[in-house]
Amino acid sequence: MPIYHTLGKIPHKRHTVFKNGKDRYYYEQLFGTIGFDGMSSLLYHVHRPTQVKKLGKAKDVTPKIAVEKNLRSLRLHGFKTAPARDHLDARKPILVNSDVAIVLAAPQAKKVDYFYKNADCDEMIFVHKGSGTLRTFLGNIDFKYGDYLMIPRGMIYTMEFKDADNRLFIVESHRPMYTPKRYRNWFGQLLEHSPFCERDIRRPKKLETYDQKGNFTIKVKKQNMLHELVYATHPFDVVGWDGYNYPYAFSIHDFEPITGRVHQPPPVHQTFETDAFVVCSFVPRLYDYHPQAIPAPYNHSNIDSDEVLYYVDGDFMSRNDIGPGHISLHPAGIPHGPHPGAMERSIGKKETDELAVMVDTFKPLQVTEEALKIDDGKYWNSWVE
Repeated sequence: MPIYHTLGKIPHKRHTVFKNGKDRYYYEQLFGTIGFDGMSSLLYHVHRPTQVKKLGKAKDVTPKIAVEKNLRSLRLHGFKTAPARDHLDARKPILVNSDVAIVLAAPQAKKVDYFYKNADCDEMIFVHKGSGTLRTFLGNIDFKYGDYLMIPRGMIYTMEFKDADNRLFIVESHRPMYTPKRYRNWFGQLLEHSPFCERDIRRPKKLETYDQKGNFTIKVKKQNMLHELVYATHPFDVVGWDGYNYPYAFSIHDFEPITGRVHQPPPVHQTFETDAFVVCSFVPRLYDYHPQAIPAPYNHSNIDSDEVLYYVDGDFMSRNDIGPGHISLHPAGIPHGPHPGAMERSIGKKETDELAVMVDTFKPLQVTEEALKIDDGKYWNSWVE
C-alpha cells in the first residue's frame, strides 16, 4: 500500500551514522521488494539483523495434491477444518497453483514461542472469527472479525489471540498484492471513486524494541520448506523505520459498495489485485434500482479464471444452502450462475446482507487432500432442476 509511514527514531539522512548517544551504532537494513525497484522501508536495529546462531530442522509443508486437473465445482465446509494449536500448525492449504495458495486455519493457542517469516509470499489473512494482535518487527496491529491483514513477504511476525475460537481465511501470493490500479492516481493516492480510501487503512502502531541477546527461534517458509533458525538477538529490536513496505489492516466493513440501476459485474467489488489473481469483497448493499432489474448475477462463463468464494455471513442470494465458512469453487472451462430459484427470488428485493470474500485466479487451481476432507461431494450438480 503506497502510503509513507514512520515509527520510532530515525536519522535525518538515510545511510548515515546513527548512534544511541552512548557510542553504540544502530544498524540499518533495507526491507525492500522487487530488488531495489519496488516498495521498501529502512529499518534501524539495536543489533545486527544477520546473527544466525543455529540452523535447526526443516519441515516439508508442500501441499498434497489430490486433483491436479479439476473441472468439478466444489463446495467445501470450511468450519470442518480441524483446529490446531498454533497459527502455523493450523494452516491447511486447500486450493493451490504456482501463483497462490488458499489456506484455512483454526488456531487455538493464544501465543507461540517463536516468530515467523514467509520468504516467498505476501500474505492476506482474513479474520472470520477471533481477535488479537498482529505483532511485527515494524509495530503492532490489533485485529478483529472482518479484518484483512496484509503482510508483505519477509515480514517477521507472530499472532496473538484473545481466546481459542479463531477462524482464518489465508491467501499466500507469490506476486505482490496491491490495491487496484484503476482506483489510484499516478502518485498512488486512492481516487474519489474508490470504494475505500487511506483513512480506512490501519498502519502499525506501538513499535516494540527489545535489546536482548539469547536464543530466538524464527521459522522461515521458503520453497514449501519450513526452516527453523535460531538468532542470537531478539528480532524485534528495531528502534525506528520509515518507508512504504509494511503490514497493514483493512476491514471488510469499511468497503463501500458500488451499485447501479442494473446488476454490476464482479470487478466493482475488487479490493486487491496481483497480475495472477484478484480479491473482491461482497458486502451488504442496496440492490439495483431499475424497475425491472434482476439483482441476482447473470450466468457467466468461467473461461479465463477459477472463481473461489468464501462465505462469511448473511444470506448469499445467488446460492441455495450456503452458510458461514462454506467455500465454493467454480473452475474455468464451464459456465456458472444462480442456483435454481435464486434469480426469481431476487426480483423485487431491495437489499442484501451478504458478506463474502472472492478470489479469482488466472491459472487453474489444484485441489488438495485437505480440501477433499471437507468437500460435500454433490455441489457440482446442484443446478439440476
